[in-house]
Amino acid sequence: PAGGALARARLSGYVRHMASIDRKGRARVAEALVALALVLSLGSCGSLRIERETETSGRFTATGRAFTLLSIDIPRAALDIARENASDARLTNVKVQKARVTPHLGWADWLLDIIGVRVAKVSGTWGFPGD
Repeated sequence: PAGGALARARLSGYVRHMASIDRKGRARVAEALVALALVLSLGSCGSLRIERETETSGRFTATGRAFTLLSIDIPRAALDIARENASDARLTNVKVQKARVTPHLGWADWLLDIIGVRVAKVSGTWGFPGD
């Protein structure tokens, strides 16, 4: 009987030790995921594609990406980044026809305000088309 109690004590100590390792492991995984999200979101914040249809007009598509942590957009809101990319091209007579932010969860969108990555896409026309 004494040997059985000793084995149970060793086993319960082992279980407690493994539980503490499991908590530490989960914390490390969470830290790694947050760091990965930051690196991926800050690596490339935006892009711009311009297509010429005539000599003085065409279409454009601008995208922006932002990482959100506790309702703070880093570096700025994704839609603002996309609009600024289109504006920085200094195209004349820019008309935005479509602006979209993804993912869009509807009433549950507040979940992305806790932590998330949003991508915005703005497209439209520029210039003065010939008649």
